[in-house]
Amino acid sequence: MTKKRIVITGGPGTGKTSVIVSLEKANYFCFHEVIRTMTQEAKNKDSATAIISNPIVSVSDPYEFNRQILNGRIKQFTDAMSKNQDILFYDRGIPDVLAYMSYFDQSYGNDFIDACKNNTYDAVFLLPPWEEIYTSDDERYESFEQAKEIHNHLLDTYSELGYDCIEVPFGTVKERYNFILKNIT
Repeated sequence: MTKKRIVITGGPGTGKTSVIVSLEKANYFCFHEVIRTMTQEAKNKDSATAIISNPIVSVSDPYEFNRQILNGRIKQFTDAMSKNQDILFYDRGIPDVLAYMSYFDQSYGNDFIDACKNNTYDAVFLLPPWEEIYTSDDERYESFEQAKEIHNHLLDTYSELGYDCIEVPFGTVKERYNFILKNIT
């Protein structure tokens, strides 16, 4: 069975999770963002008292934290083979790790790039920054301006890796959901 691997990505607060939830409700299999759980664990472990930006820059070993995110996303990629569904959605893909590291001016080795090149997706949907729906929460520390910068890093990283990102237009969750489904067939 041929699997179609579809990434849904974008800067923080763009509506990715709402779209993923709607896809799940329609019985599509969706791999969830690995970093939210890791972020909470890192905050608890490192006892960060004054995190003022993404916790990746606050953990004691940002490189190792990013390596764990990379490994988690690679595991999701390989776990897809055990799923019965033909179409699989990912809340962020492996290249997101590189984009965020680039945004935070963190270096990475060729092994990070190779992970992206050796585990490729069939389509990438990029949700643009949308100020009207942007909110911060306990795991989202970026301002809207930072979210726009992250969006640019995501677009650049995926483009450099040969992806032609499909920008999801603003709209209701249902409209965005329908746009994605229409553009994967």
